[in-house]
Amino acid sequence: MFIEIGKYLNQRLLELGVQHIFGMPGDYNLSYLEQVEKNEKLNFIGNCNELNAAYAADGYARSNGFSALVTAYGVGDLSAINGIAGAYAHNVPIVHLSGIPPLHIVNKRIISHHTLLDGNYENVMNCMKEFTVAQTRLTPANAALEIDRVLRQCIIERRPVYIQIPSDITHIKIRVNPEPLNLNLPLSDPELLDIATEQICKALSKANRPAFLIDEAAKIFGVSPILTQIAIHHNIPYACLCSAKNVMDESLPQYAGTYMGHLSQPETRKIIEQSDCLIGVGVRLSDASTCLFTHQLPKENFIEISQHDLSIENRNFPGVGMTQLFEKLQHRLKLSPTAPFKLEKSKAKFEKIIEDESLSQAVLWKYIERFFKPHDVIIAEIGTSSSALAAMQLPATADFISQTQWGAIGFTLPAMLGSLLAQPERRHILFIGDGAIQLTVQELSTIIRHKLKPIIFVVNNGGYTIERLILGENSSYNNIQNWKYTEIVPVFNEGEQYRSVVVETEGQLSEALNMAADTNSLTLIELKLPMMDASVNLRKFGDMTAQHDFGDFGYKKLQSNQGSKKDLCNFAQPFNYSSLVEMKERQLHSKKPSFHFPEN
Repeated sequence: MFIEIGKYLNQRLLELGVQHIFGMPGDYNLSYLEQVEKNEKLNFIGNCNELNAAYAADGYARSNGFSALVTAYGVGDLSAINGIAGAYAHNVPIVHLSGIPPLHIVNKRIISHHTLLDGNYENVMNCMKEFTVAQTRLTPANAALEIDRVLRQCIIERRPVYIQIPSDITHIKIRVNPEPLNLNLPLSDPELLDIATEQICKALSKANRPAFLIDEAAKIFGVSPILTQIAIHHNIPYACLCSAKNVMDESLPQYAGTYMGHLSQPETRKIIEQSDCLIGVGVRLSDASTCLFTHQLPKENFIEISQHDLSIENRNFPGVGMTQLFEKLQHRLKLSPTAPFKLEKSKAKFEKIIEDESLSQAVLWKYIERFFKPHDVIIAEIGTSSSALAAMQLPATADFISQTQWGAIGFTLPAMLGSLLAQPERRHILFIGDGAIQLTVQELSTIIRHKLKPIIFVVNNGGYTIERLILGENSSYNNIQNWKYTEIVPVFNEGEQYRSVVVETEGQLSEALNMAADTNSLTLIELKLPMMDASVNLRKFGDMTAQHDFGDFGYKKLQSNQGSKKDLCNFAQPFNYSSLVEMKERQLHSKKPSFHFPEN
Protein backbone atom coordinates (compact mmCIF):
# COMPACT_ATOMS: atom_id res chain seq x y z
CA MET A 1 0.00 0.00 0.00
CA PHE A 2 1.40 3.40 -1.07
CA ILE A 3 0.27 6.65 0.56
CA GLU A 4 1.58 10.19 0.96
CA ILE A 5 3.57 10.71 4.17
CA GLY A 6 1.29 13.45 5.48
CA LYS A 7 -1.84 11.43 4.70
CA TYR A 8 -0.41 8.39 6.46
CA LEU A 9 0.30 10.49 9.52
CA ASN A 10 -3.28 11.80 9.46
CA GLN A 11 -4.60 8.25 9.15
CA ARG A 12 -2.69 7.23 12.25
CA LEU A 13 -3.92 10.28 14.20
CA LEU A 14 -7.50 9.35 13.37
CA GLU A 15 -6.83 5.84 14.66
CA LEU A 16 -5.79 7.46 17.95
CA GLY A 17 -9.17 9.20 18.06
CA VAL A 18 -7.80 12.64 17.17
CA GLN A 19 -10.29 14.75 15.18
CA HIS A 20 -9.01 18.23 16.00
CA ILE A 21 -5.44 19.45 15.49
CA PHE A 22 -4.29 22.58 17.32
CA GLY A 23 -1.56 24.98 16.31
CA MET A 24 -0.53 27.84 14.07
CA PRO A 25 0.39 27.96 10.38
CA GLY A 26 3.94 28.75 9.30
CA ASP A 27 5.66 28.39 5.97
CA TYR A 28 7.35 25.10 6.87
CA ASN A 29 4.11 23.36 7.90
CA LEU A 30 1.74 24.68 5.20
CA SER A 31 2.17 21.67 2.90
CA TYR A 32 1.14 19.37 5.74
CA LEU A 33 -1.76 21.62 6.77
CA GLU A 34 -3.08 21.36 3.21
CA GLN A 35 -3.36 17.62 3.77
CA VAL A 36 -5.19 18.23 7.04
CA GLU A 37 -7.49 20.70 5.28
CA LYS A 38 -8.47 18.11 2.66
CA ASN A 39 -9.24 15.42 5.22
CA GLU A 40 -12.97 15.62 6.01
CA LYS A 41 -12.51 13.86 9.35
CA LEU A 42 -9.90 16.29 10.68
CA ASN A 43 -10.36 19.88 11.81
CA PHE A 44 -7.49 22.33 12.20
CA ILE A 45 -8.01 24.69 15.15
CA GLY A 46 -5.92 27.79 14.61
CA ASN A 47 -4.89 29.22 17.95
CA CYS A 48 -3.68 32.70 18.85
CA ASN A 49 -0.19 31.52 19.75
CA GLU A 50 1.72 28.25 20.11
CA LEU A 51 1.72 28.22 23.91
CA ASN A 52 -2.06 28.44 23.97
CA ALA A 53 -2.20 25.73 21.30
CA ALA A 54 -0.14 23.41 23.49
CA TYR A 55 -2.42 24.08 26.47
CA ALA A 56 -5.47 23.42 24.28
CA ALA A 57 -3.95 20.15 23.07
CA ASP A 58 -3.40 19.22 26.71
CA GLY A 59 -7.05 19.84 27.59
CA TYR A 60 -8.21 17.95 24.48
CA ALA A 61 -6.09 14.91 25.36
CA ARG A 62 -7.40 14.86 28.93
CA SER A 63 -10.96 14.61 27.61
CA ASN A 64 -10.31 12.68 24.39
CA GLY A 65 -7.38 10.40 25.15
CA PHE A 66 -4.83 11.79 22.66
CA SER A 67 -4.25 15.08 20.86
CA ALA A 68 -2.13 16.66 18.14
CA LEU A 69 -0.32 19.99 17.89
CA VAL A 70 1.27 21.59 14.79
CA THR A 71 3.94 24.29 14.97
CA ALA A 72 6.59 25.80 12.72
CA TYR A 73 10.23 24.94 13.33
CA GLY A 74 12.20 26.89 15.94
CA VAL A 75 10.03 29.82 16.87
CA GLY A 76 6.85 27.76 17.07
CA ASP A 77 8.38 24.76 18.79
CA LEU A 78 10.02 26.82 21.53
CA SER A 79 6.88 28.88 22.07
CA ALA A 80 4.97 25.65 22.72
CA ILE A 81 7.58 23.97 24.89
CA ASN A 82 6.15 25.13 28.24
CA GLY A 83 2.83 23.51 27.38
CA ILE A 84 4.57 20.33 26.26
CA ALA A 85 6.57 20.22 29.51
CA GLY A 86 3.37 20.50 31.56
CA ALA A 87 1.83 17.66 29.55
CA TYR A 88 4.93 15.54 30.21
CA ALA A 89 4.68 16.18 33.95
CA HIS A 90 1.02 15.14 34.02
CA ASN A 91 1.20 12.16 31.62
CA VAL A 92 -0.84 13.84 28.90
CA PRO A 93 -0.27 12.26 25.44
CA ILE A 94 0.26 14.96 22.78
CA VAL A 95 1.64 14.30 19.31
CA HIS A 96 3.70 17.43 18.55
CA LEU A 97 4.23 17.87 14.80
CA SER A 98 6.79 20.42 13.63
CA GLY A 99 7.09 21.59 10.06
CA ILE A 100 10.82 22.07 9.44
CA PRO A 101 12.88 23.38 6.48
CA PRO A 102 13.25 21.16 3.38
CA LEU A 103 15.21 17.99 3.98
CA HIS A 104 18.04 18.92 1.64
CA ILE A 105 18.47 22.25 3.48
CA VAL A 106 18.72 20.42 6.80
CA ASN A 107 21.09 17.74 5.51
CA LYS A 108 23.45 20.31 3.97
CA ARG A 109 23.25 22.58 7.06
CA ILE A 110 22.26 25.56 4.91
CA ILE A 111 21.41 28.68 6.92
CA SER A 112 17.67 29.31 7.01
CA HIS A 113 15.16 31.53 8.82
CA HIS A 114 13.63 30.40 12.13
CA THR A 115 17.07 29.02 13.05
CA LEU A 116 20.06 30.43 14.91
CA LEU A 117 21.73 31.09 11.54
CA ASP A 118 24.57 28.67 12.28
CA GLY A 119 23.47 25.67 10.22
CA ASN A 120 22.60 23.70 13.36
CA TYR A 121 19.36 21.71 12.99
CA GLU A 122 19.83 19.59 16.09
CA ASN A 123 19.40 22.21 18.82
CA VAL A 124 15.59 22.35 18.72
CA MET A 125 15.41 18.56 18.61
CA ASN A 126 17.69 18.45 21.65
CA CYS A 127 15.37 20.83 23.49
CA MET A 128 12.32 18.72 22.71
CA LYS A 129 14.07 15.52 23.82
CA GLU A 130 13.91 16.79 27.39
CA PHE A 131 10.10 16.97 27.38
CA THR A 132 9.00 14.10 25.12
CA VAL A 133 9.35 10.32 25.34
CA ALA A 134 10.13 9.76 21.63
CA GLN A 135 11.33 11.98 18.79
CA THR A 136 12.04 11.62 15.08
CA ARG A 137 12.82 13.52 11.91
CA LEU A 138 10.90 11.98 9.03
CA THR A 139 12.49 11.07 5.70
CA PRO A 140 10.96 9.12 2.81
CA ALA A 141 13.12 6.17 3.87
CA ASN A 142 12.10 6.03 7.56
CA ALA A 143 8.62 7.61 7.69
CA ALA A 144 6.56 4.40 7.66
CA LEU A 145 8.47 2.85 10.54
CA GLU A 146 9.21 6.03 12.51
CA ILE A 147 5.64 7.34 12.60
CA ASP A 148 4.41 4.07 14.09
CA ARG A 149 7.36 3.77 16.48
CA VAL A 150 6.91 7.23 17.91
CA LEU A 151 3.12 6.95 18.19
CA ARG A 152 3.48 3.62 19.98
CA GLN A 153 5.62 5.32 22.62
CA CYS A 154 2.94 7.97 23.04
CA ILE A 155 0.42 5.18 23.64
CA ILE A 156 2.63 3.26 26.06
CA GLU A 157 3.95 6.18 28.13
CA ARG A 158 0.93 8.51 27.82
CA ARG A 159 3.30 11.42 27.35
CA PRO A 160 4.14 13.85 24.51
CA VAL A 161 6.14 12.82 21.45
CA TYR A 162 7.80 15.02 18.81
CA ILE A 163 7.85 14.51 15.03
CA GLN A 164 9.71 16.81 12.61
CA ILE A 165 8.23 16.87 9.09
CA PRO A 166 10.48 18.44 6.39
CA SER A 167 8.33 20.70 4.23
CA ASP A 168 9.36 19.05 0.94
CA ILE A 169 8.45 15.43 1.75
CA THR A 170 4.82 15.60 2.96
CA HIS A 171 3.38 14.65 -0.46
CA ILE A 172 5.90 11.89 -1.27
CA LYS A 173 4.29 8.45 -1.41
CA ILE A 174 5.74 5.63 0.66
CA ARG A 175 4.90 1.99 1.16
CA VAL A 176 3.25 1.40 4.56
CA ASN A 177 1.81 -1.40 6.66
CA PRO A 178 -1.95 -1.53 5.99
CA GLU A 179 -2.62 -2.91 9.49
CA PRO A 180 -4.19 -0.53 12.03
CA LEU A 181 -1.93 1.02 14.66
CA ASN A 182 -1.55 -1.18 17.74
CA LEU A 183 -3.32 0.75 20.51
CA ASN A 184 -2.80 -1.88 23.22
CA LEU A 185 -0.41 -1.52 26.12
CA PRO A 186 2.47 -4.03 26.31
CA LEU A 187 1.65 -7.39 27.88
CA SER A 188 3.23 -8.26 31.21
CA ASP A 189 5.46 -11.25 31.79
CA PRO A 190 2.80 -13.87 32.76
CA GLU A 191 4.93 -15.46 35.48
CA LEU A 192 5.89 -12.15 37.10
CA LEU A 193 2.28 -10.98 36.84
CA ASP A 194 1.07 -14.09 38.67
CA ILE A 195 3.69 -13.79 41.40
CA ALA A 196 3.04 -10.08 41.94
CA THR A 197 -0.73 -10.62 42.07
CA GLU A 198 -0.41 -13.41 44.60
CA GLN A 199 1.88 -11.32 46.80
CA ILE A 200 -0.61 -8.44 46.85
CA CYS A 201 -3.49 -10.82 47.62
CA LYS A 202 -1.43 -12.33 50.45
CA ALA A 203 -0.62 -8.89 51.90
CA LEU A 204 -4.27 -7.86 51.75
CA SER A 205 -5.49 -11.08 53.37
CA LYS A 206 -3.24 -10.42 56.38
CA ALA A 207 -4.16 -6.74 56.69
CA ASN A 208 -6.59 -5.30 59.22
CA ARG A 209 -6.37 -1.76 57.87
CA PRO A 210 -5.81 -1.91 54.08
CA ALA A 211 -6.13 1.27 52.05
CA PHE A 212 -5.53 2.71 48.58
CA LEU A 213 -3.65 5.96 47.95
CA ILE A 214 -4.44 7.07 44.42
CA ASP A 215 -2.85 9.54 42.01
CA GLU A 216 -3.89 10.68 38.52
CA ALA A 217 -2.32 7.62 36.85
CA ALA A 218 -5.45 5.68 37.87
CA LYS A 219 -7.44 7.69 35.32
CA ILE A 220 -4.65 7.94 32.74
CA PHE A 221 -4.27 4.15 32.53
CA GLY A 222 -7.97 3.40 32.93
CA VAL A 223 -7.95 1.52 36.24
CA SER A 224 -10.34 3.77 38.19
CA PRO A 225 -13.42 1.57 37.50
CA ILE A 226 -11.58 -1.59 38.60
CA LEU A 227 -10.24 0.13 41.73
CA THR A 228 -13.75 1.29 42.56
CA GLN A 229 -15.14 -2.24 42.27
CA ILE A 230 -12.35 -3.68 44.43
CA ALA A 231 -12.85 -0.97 47.06
CA ILE A 232 -16.62 -1.53 47.19
CA HIS A 233 -16.58 -5.32 47.17
CA HIS A 234 -13.82 -5.66 49.75
CA ASN A 235 -14.63 -2.48 51.64
CA ILE A 236 -11.16 -0.96 51.27
CA PRO A 237 -10.98 2.81 51.91
CA TYR A 238 -9.21 5.01 49.40
CA ALA A 239 -7.79 8.51 49.52
CA CYS A 240 -6.59 10.56 46.57
CA LEU A 241 -3.77 13.03 46.21
CA CYS A 242 -4.78 16.55 45.15
CA SER A 243 -3.57 15.78 41.62
CA ALA A 244 -6.20 13.01 41.41
CA LYS A 245 -9.26 15.08 42.33
CA ASN A 246 -12.47 13.23 41.38
CA VAL A 247 -10.53 10.44 39.67
CA MET A 248 -12.54 8.18 42.01
CA ASP A 249 -16.15 8.52 43.14
CA GLU A 250 -16.10 10.83 46.16
CA SER A 251 -19.66 9.98 47.18
CA LEU A 252 -18.95 6.35 48.09
CA PRO A 253 -18.55 5.31 51.75
CA GLN A 254 -15.05 4.05 50.99
CA TYR A 255 -13.80 7.51 49.97
CA ALA A 256 -11.55 8.79 52.74
CA GLY A 257 -10.78 12.26 51.42
CA THR A 258 -7.78 14.04 49.93
CA TYR A 259 -4.40 13.14 51.38
CA MET A 260 -2.01 16.12 51.65
CA GLY A 261 0.27 15.22 54.52
CA HIS A 262 -0.24 17.56 57.48
CA LEU A 263 -3.09 19.42 55.78
CA SER A 264 -5.20 16.27 55.47
CA GLN A 265 -8.25 15.75 57.62
CA PRO A 266 -7.23 13.79 60.77
CA GLU A 267 -9.30 10.74 59.77
CA THR A 268 -7.73 10.74 56.31
CA ARG A 269 -4.25 10.81 57.83
CA LYS A 270 -5.15 7.98 60.18
CA ILE A 271 -6.44 5.76 57.38
CA ILE A 272 -3.39 6.31 55.17
CA GLU A 273 -0.54 6.68 57.65
CA GLN A 274 -1.67 3.85 59.96
CA SER A 275 -2.55 1.39 57.21
CA ASP A 276 -0.94 -2.03 57.50
CA CYS A 277 -1.26 -2.56 53.74
CA LEU A 278 -1.18 0.70 51.81
CA ILE A 279 -1.40 0.28 48.04
CA GLY A 280 -0.15 3.35 46.15
CA VAL A 281 -1.48 3.66 42.61
CA GLY A 282 0.87 5.77 40.48
CA VAL A 283 1.75 7.88 43.51
CA ARG A 284 4.21 10.74 42.93
CA LEU A 285 5.08 12.51 46.16
CA SER A 286 5.97 16.10 45.28
CA ASP A 287 6.08 19.17 47.49
CA ALA A 288 2.72 20.28 46.06
CA SER A 289 0.92 16.98 46.66
CA THR A 290 2.29 16.34 50.17
CA CYS A 291 2.15 19.84 51.65
CA LEU A 292 5.91 20.23 51.42
CA PHE A 293 6.81 16.61 52.20
CA THR A 294 4.84 16.33 55.44
CA HIS A 295 3.58 12.88 54.45
CA GLN A 296 4.26 9.92 56.72
CA LEU A 297 3.54 6.79 54.71
CA PRO A 298 4.10 3.37 56.28
CA LYS A 299 7.22 2.34 54.36
CA GLU A 300 7.25 -1.29 55.47
CA ASN A 301 3.60 -1.77 54.47
CA PHE A 302 3.64 0.30 51.27
CA ILE A 303 2.99 -1.45 47.96
CA GLU A 304 4.01 0.92 45.17
CA ILE A 305 2.34 0.31 41.80
CA SER A 306 3.56 2.33 38.82
CA GLN A 307 2.46 2.20 35.20
CA HIS A 308 4.95 -0.48 34.17
CA ASP A 309 6.28 -1.99 37.42
CA LEU A 310 5.61 -2.41 41.12
CA SER A 311 7.49 -2.82 44.38
CA ILE A 312 6.36 -4.90 47.36
CA GLU A 313 8.30 -5.98 50.44
CA ASN A 314 11.59 -4.66 49.05
CA ARG A 315 11.11 -6.64 45.84
CA ASN A 316 10.65 -5.00 42.46
CA PHE A 317 8.66 -6.47 39.57
CA PRO A 318 9.71 -4.78 36.31
CA GLY A 319 7.49 -5.10 33.27
CA VAL A 320 4.25 -5.67 35.18
CA GLY A 321 1.66 -3.28 33.77
CA MET A 322 -0.76 -1.44 36.06
CA THR A 323 -3.84 -2.18 33.94
CA GLN A 324 -3.24 -5.92 33.67
CA LEU A 325 -2.29 -6.16 37.33
CA PHE A 326 -5.57 -4.72 38.59
CA GLU A 327 -7.61 -6.76 36.11
CA LYS A 328 -5.97 -9.91 37.46
CA LEU A 329 -6.18 -8.70 41.05
CA GLN A 330 -9.91 -8.17 40.72
CA HIS A 331 -10.39 -11.83 39.73
CA ARG A 332 -7.94 -13.26 42.30
CA LEU A 333 -8.98 -11.45 45.46
CA LYS A 334 -10.80 -13.77 47.84
CA LEU A 335 -11.20 -11.51 50.81
CA SER A 336 -14.59 -11.72 52.48
CA PRO A 337 -16.65 -8.55 52.17
CA THR A 338 -16.97 -6.80 55.51
CA ALA A 339 -19.62 -4.54 56.95
CA PRO A 340 -19.59 -1.10 55.33
CA PHE A 341 -17.94 1.81 57.02
CA LYS A 342 -20.12 4.10 59.04
CA LEU A 343 -20.31 7.52 57.51
CA GLU A 344 -22.01 10.51 59.01
CA LYS A 345 -22.71 12.75 56.05
CA SER A 346 -23.45 16.35 56.85
CA LYS A 347 -24.38 18.96 54.32
CA ALA A 348 -23.92 22.66 54.78
CA LYS A 349 -27.10 24.43 55.78
CA PHE A 350 -28.08 26.97 53.20
CA GLU A 351 -29.42 29.99 55.00
CA LYS A 352 -31.47 32.86 53.62
CA ILE A 353 -29.68 35.03 51.07
CA ILE A 354 -28.27 38.26 52.44
CA GLU A 355 -28.64 40.45 49.37
CA ASP A 356 -26.12 43.15 50.30
CA GLU A 357 -23.55 40.82 51.90
CA SER A 358 -20.18 41.48 50.25
CA LEU A 359 -18.87 38.56 48.24
CA SER A 360 -16.26 36.42 50.00
CA GLN A 361 -14.59 33.08 49.42
CA ALA A 362 -16.78 31.42 52.05
CA VAL A 363 -19.98 32.73 50.46
CA LEU A 364 -18.83 32.02 46.90
CA TRP A 365 -18.00 28.33 47.23
CA LYS A 366 -21.12 27.61 49.28
CA TYR A 367 -23.13 28.62 46.21
CA ILE A 368 -20.81 26.99 43.68
CA GLU A 369 -21.10 23.59 45.36
CA ARG A 370 -24.86 23.64 44.69
CA PHE A 371 -24.34 24.92 41.13
CA PHE A 372 -22.50 21.83 39.87
CA LYS A 373 -24.37 19.09 38.01
CA PRO A 374 -23.53 15.51 37.07
CA HIS A 375 -21.32 15.24 33.96
CA ASP A 376 -19.93 18.77 34.31
CA VAL A 377 -16.33 19.38 33.29
CA ILE A 378 -14.88 21.59 36.03
CA ILE A 379 -11.60 23.40 35.30
CA ALA A 380 -9.72 25.12 38.11
CA GLU A 381 -6.75 27.46 37.89
CA ILE A 382 -4.02 27.03 40.50
CA GLY A 383 -4.67 29.29 43.50
CA THR A 384 -7.78 30.08 45.49
CA SER A 385 -10.01 28.24 43.00
CA SER A 386 -8.15 24.92 42.99
CA SER A 387 -7.72 25.09 46.77
CA ALA A 388 -11.44 25.59 47.39
CA LEU A 389 -12.54 22.94 44.90
CA ALA A 390 -10.06 20.41 46.31
CA ALA A 391 -12.01 20.51 49.59
CA MET A 392 -15.39 20.12 47.89
CA GLN A 393 -17.23 16.91 47.03
CA LEU A 394 -17.89 17.00 43.30
CA PRO A 395 -20.54 14.99 41.43
CA ALA A 396 -19.26 11.46 40.80
CA THR A 397 -19.60 11.79 37.02
CA ALA A 398 -17.96 15.21 36.80
CA ASP A 399 -14.46 15.58 35.37
CA PHE A 400 -11.95 17.84 37.08
CA ILE A 401 -9.06 19.46 35.19
CA SER A 402 -6.24 21.32 36.91
CA GLN A 403 -2.48 21.51 36.52
CA THR A 404 -1.61 20.91 40.16
CA GLN A 405 2.02 19.86 39.67
CA TRP A 406 3.49 21.89 36.77
CA GLY A 407 1.34 24.84 37.85
CA ALA A 408 1.60 27.18 34.82
CA ILE A 409 -0.85 30.01 35.41
CA GLY A 410 -3.10 30.73 32.44
CA PHE A 411 -3.19 27.03 31.49
CA THR A 412 -6.89 26.55 32.13
CA LEU A 413 -8.53 28.88 29.58
CA PRO A 414 -6.97 27.27 26.48
CA ALA A 415 -7.18 23.83 28.14
CA MET A 416 -10.92 24.38 28.42
CA LEU A 417 -11.03 25.16 24.68
CA GLY A 418 -9.45 21.77 23.98
CA SER A 419 -11.78 19.89 26.32
CA LEU A 420 -14.82 21.67 24.87
CA LEU A 421 -13.92 20.56 21.35
CA ALA A 422 -13.42 16.99 22.58
CA GLN A 423 -16.72 16.90 24.48
CA PRO A 424 -18.99 19.72 23.26
CA GLU A 425 -22.09 18.07 24.70
CA ARG A 426 -20.89 18.55 28.29
CA ARG A 427 -21.20 21.74 30.34
CA HIS A 428 -17.76 23.25 30.95
CA ILE A 429 -17.19 25.53 33.95
CA LEU A 430 -13.92 27.43 34.37
CA PHE A 431 -12.59 29.19 37.46
CA ILE A 432 -9.63 31.40 36.59
CA GLY A 433 -7.91 34.22 38.46
CA ASP A 434 -7.52 37.75 37.17
CA GLY A 435 -3.74 37.30 37.04
CA ALA A 436 -3.96 34.01 35.16
CA ILE A 437 -6.47 35.08 32.52
CA GLN A 438 -4.23 37.96 31.46
CA LEU A 439 -1.66 35.41 30.22
CA THR A 440 -3.91 33.50 27.81
CA VAL A 441 -7.03 35.63 27.33
CA GLN A 442 -6.53 35.62 23.53
CA GLU A 443 -7.91 32.09 23.37
CA LEU A 444 -11.31 33.44 24.32
CA SER A 445 -11.32 34.59 20.70
CA THR A 446 -10.93 30.98 19.50
CA ILE A 447 -13.69 29.81 21.85
CA ILE A 448 -16.06 32.39 20.38
CA ARG A 449 -14.92 31.62 16.83
CA HIS A 450 -15.98 28.00 17.21
CA LYS A 451 -19.29 28.93 18.83
CA LEU A 452 -18.49 27.21 22.12
CA LYS A 453 -20.52 28.05 25.22
CA PRO A 454 -18.62 27.62 28.49
CA ILE A 455 -19.32 29.29 31.82
CA ILE A 456 -16.29 31.32 32.89
CA PHE A 457 -15.80 32.69 36.40
CA VAL A 458 -13.05 35.30 36.62
CA VAL A 459 -11.93 35.44 40.25
CA ASN A 460 -10.83 39.07 40.55
CA ASN A 461 -8.97 39.56 43.80
CA GLY A 462 -6.64 42.31 42.65
CA GLY A 463 -3.52 40.48 41.54
CA TYR A 464 -1.57 37.38 42.49
CA THR A 465 -3.18 36.38 45.78
CA ILE A 466 -1.49 32.98 45.90
CA GLU A 467 1.89 34.74 45.65
CA ARG A 468 0.88 37.35 48.23
CA LEU A 469 0.13 34.53 50.66
CA ILE A 470 3.71 33.33 50.19
CA LEU A 471 5.49 36.69 50.20
CA GLY A 472 4.89 40.30 49.31
CA GLU A 473 1.34 40.91 50.50
CA ASN A 474 1.67 44.61 49.67
CA SER A 475 4.55 44.45 47.20
CA SER A 476 4.13 45.96 43.76
CA TYR A 477 5.35 42.86 41.92
CA ASN A 478 2.14 41.08 42.92
CA ASN A 479 -0.02 43.83 41.44
CA ILE A 480 -1.59 43.72 37.97
CA GLN A 481 -3.54 46.19 35.87
CA ASN A 482 -7.24 45.81 36.58
CA TRP A 483 -9.32 45.09 33.46
CA LYS A 484 -13.00 45.42 32.71
CA TYR A 485 -13.27 41.67 32.25
CA THR A 486 -16.92 41.59 31.24
CA GLU A 487 -16.10 43.90 28.32
CA ILE A 488 -13.49 41.56 26.85
CA VAL A 489 -16.05 39.29 25.18
CA PRO A 490 -17.40 41.95 22.78
CA VAL A 491 -13.83 42.81 21.74
CA PHE A 492 -13.42 39.28 20.35
CA ASN A 493 -17.04 38.84 19.33
CA GLU A 494 -18.48 39.19 15.82
CA GLY A 495 -22.10 38.67 16.76
CA GLU A 496 -22.33 35.49 18.81
CA GLN A 497 -24.71 35.59 21.75
CA TYR A 498 -23.13 35.90 25.18
CA ARG A 499 -23.92 36.92 28.75
CA SER A 500 -21.63 38.74 31.17
CA VAL A 501 -22.07 40.24 34.60
CA VAL A 502 -20.04 41.66 37.51
CA VAL A 503 -20.75 40.17 40.94
CA GLU A 504 -19.90 41.99 44.17
CA THR A 505 -22.60 40.76 46.62
CA GLU A 506 -24.28 37.54 47.65
CA GLY A 507 -27.55 38.62 46.04
CA GLN A 508 -25.84 39.36 42.73
CA LEU A 509 -24.09 35.98 42.87
CA SER A 510 -27.40 34.17 43.30
CA GLU A 511 -28.86 36.01 40.31
CA ALA A 512 -25.77 35.39 38.18
CA LEU A 513 -25.82 31.65 38.86
CA ASN A 514 -29.51 31.44 37.98
CA MET A 515 -28.73 33.28 34.75
CA ALA A 516 -25.81 30.98 33.94
CA ALA A 517 -27.88 27.85 34.61
CA ASP A 518 -30.68 28.94 32.29
CA THR A 519 -28.77 30.39 29.36
CA ASN A 520 -27.39 28.53 26.34
CA SER A 521 -24.65 30.99 25.48
CA LEU A 522 -21.13 31.82 26.50
CA THR A 523 -21.27 33.28 30.01
CA LEU A 524 -18.56 35.29 31.76
CA ILE A 525 -19.04 36.20 35.42
CA GLU A 526 -16.53 38.49 37.10
CA LEU A 527 -16.33 37.81 40.84
CA LYS A 528 -14.95 40.71 42.87
CA LEU A 529 -13.33 39.37 46.04
CA PRO A 530 -11.12 40.86 48.77
CA MET A 531 -7.44 40.75 47.88
CA MET A 532 -6.27 38.50 50.75
CA ASP A 533 -9.43 36.42 51.14
CA ALA A 534 -8.41 32.75 51.09
CA SER A 535 -9.15 29.47 52.81
CA VAL A 536 -7.38 28.49 56.03
CA ASN A 537 -5.57 25.70 54.20
CA LEU A 538 -4.26 28.00 51.49
CA ARG A 539 -3.04 30.53 54.03
CA LYS A 540 -1.25 27.82 55.96
CA PHE A 541 0.25 26.44 52.76
CA GLY A 542 1.44 29.93 51.79
CA ASP A 543 3.31 30.36 55.06
CA MET A 544 4.86 26.91 54.79
CA THR A 545 5.92 27.53 51.20
CA ALA A 546 7.62 30.77 52.18
CA GLN A 547 9.61 29.04 54.89
CA HIS A 548 10.44 26.17 52.53
CA ASP A 549 11.52 28.45 49.66
CA PHE A 550 13.51 31.04 51.61
CA GLY A 551 14.58 29.13 54.71
CA ASP A 552 13.52 30.04 58.22
CA PHE A 553 16.07 32.85 58.56
CA GLY A 554 15.41 34.29 55.12
CA TYR A 555 11.64 34.15 55.54
CA LYS A 556 11.67 35.95 58.88
CA LYS A 557 14.10 38.56 57.62
CA LEU A 558 12.04 39.25 54.50
CA GLN A 559 8.86 39.55 56.52
CA SER A 560 10.56 41.84 59.03
CA ASN A 561 11.92 44.08 56.27
CA GLN A 562 8.48 44.42 54.73
CA GLY A 563 6.78 45.10 58.01
CA SER A 564 4.23 42.40 57.31
CA LYS A 565 1.39 41.92 59.76
CA LYS A 566 1.43 38.17 59.18
CA ASP A 567 2.25 36.12 62.25
CA LEU A 568 5.58 34.36 62.09
CA CYS A 569 5.22 30.67 62.73
CA ASN A 570 7.64 28.33 64.44
CA PHE A 571 7.60 25.64 61.79
CA ALA A 572 9.60 23.26 63.97
CA GLN A 573 6.47 22.85 66.12
CA PRO A 574 3.69 20.47 65.07
CA PHE A 575 0.35 21.82 63.90
CA ASN A 576 -2.54 22.17 66.30
CA TYR A 577 -4.75 19.84 64.32
CA SER A 578 -7.85 20.24 66.41
CA SER A 579 -7.67 23.99 65.94
CA LEU A 580 -7.08 23.61 62.22
CA VAL A 581 -10.02 21.24 61.84
CA GLU A 582 -12.23 23.57 63.86
CA MET A 583 -11.34 26.47 61.57
CA LYS A 584 -11.97 24.33 58.50
CA GLU A 585 -15.38 23.26 59.83
CA ARG A 586 -16.37 26.91 59.98
CA GLN A 587 -16.02 27.00 56.20
CA LEU A 588 -19.27 25.54 55.02
CA HIS A 589 -17.91 24.44 51.66
CA SER A 590 -15.21 22.25 53.20
CA LYS A 591 -17.31 20.16 55.55
CA LYS A 592 -16.52 16.48 55.14
CA PRO A 593 -18.25 13.34 56.44
CA SER A 594 -16.51 11.67 59.33
CA PHE A 595 -14.96 8.31 58.51
CA HIS A 596 -14.62 5.41 60.92
CA PHE A 597 -12.74 2.14 60.81
CA PRO A 598 -14.94 -0.92 61.39
CA GLU A 599 -14.35 -2.68 64.65
CA ASN A 600 -12.22 -5.81 64.26
